[in-house]
Amino acid sequence: MAKRIQFKAYGGPEVLEYVDFEPPAPGPKDVLVRNKAIGVNFIETYFRSGLYPAPSFPSGLGNEGAGLVEAVGSEVTHVKVGDRVVYGTGPLGAYGDVHLTPAANIAKLPDGISFEQGAAVMLKGLTVQYLFRQTYEIRPEETILFHAAAGGVGSIACQWANALGVKLIGTVSSAEKAAHAKTHGAWEVIDYSKEDVVQRVLELTDGKKVPVVYDGVGKDTWETSLNCLELRGLLVSFGNASGAVTGVNLGVLAQKGSLYVTRPTLGSYANTPEALQAMADEVFEMVASGKVKVDDIQKFALKDAAKAHTELSGRRTVGSIILVP
Repeated sequence: MAKRIQFKAYGGPEVLEYVDFEPPAPGPKDVLVRNKAIGVNFIETYFRSGLYPAPSFPSGLGNEGAGLVEAVGSEVTHVKVGDRVVYGTGPLGAYGDVHLTPAANIAKLPDGISFEQGAAVMLKGLTVQYLFRQTYEIRPEETILFHAAAGGVGSIACQWANALGVKLIGTVSSAEKAAHAKTHGAWEVIDYSKEDVVQRVLELTDGKKVPVVYDGVGKDTWETSLNCLELRGLLVSFGNASGAVTGVNLGVLAQKGSLYVTRPTLGSYANTPEALQAMADEVFEMVASGKVKVDDIQKFALKDAAKAHTELSGRRTVGSIILVP
């Protein structure tokens, strides 16, 4: 028997249960990982609340973890028992002592990267990789806007942009988070609890606005993001931290300057084992080189997953959160 976090109904953190379960045996193309560290990400609150539907009840939770291969299916060839591995693209169920996942979702973890770093950076790092290197490839000296710059994804984005010579303007909700984003490489920071984001962007860009806005907040920042874009600019709406964007009027895009909008997901980029490993290799190279530091990790015991969700939903966290079995 092993332990895991599950939920039987949608709701707040209180629906999360710490229970015994019997790990399934790997199918021909599966890998069973003994977790050493588990990543906690905002997307898990969407599944828990019902914004994203769970496949069935009771449901496991979590998509990201790092550990050792405990068993492999008969057709798995690229990893073996005992290998150090990391995963970040599901399926649900990572919040547990062990996790069964398709071999195609597994990447090898370099020896120089700890399990805690791997679990803290895998999903968030892959997200920044596809945002900055594939959805819209940012260029040196370019000025961009990134919402929630002090969060787990934002902290990595600040460092990655800085390493590429890009001027990242980050939005945050407090002076503490502003300091955190600046420390991690943001060029400028806007505290939206005190400042008008659009006005500050105009001031910081000498009235030009920005060519791209990366928005993981959603409903609360939708209009603001559009208003910060230059002519034919791109809004990359990659998350719903404040709720889903609904009722979109395409005519608004014309009125505000023939704007573009995309709603990307990691699965559309890490859609083959080869693509996943290549993206992961770039993330780990950034960490190994010191360009992206993963040192602001907040740890909770696996049994305290509900507490971790309470802190995350209350926006009282900075950096990355992990669970430790």
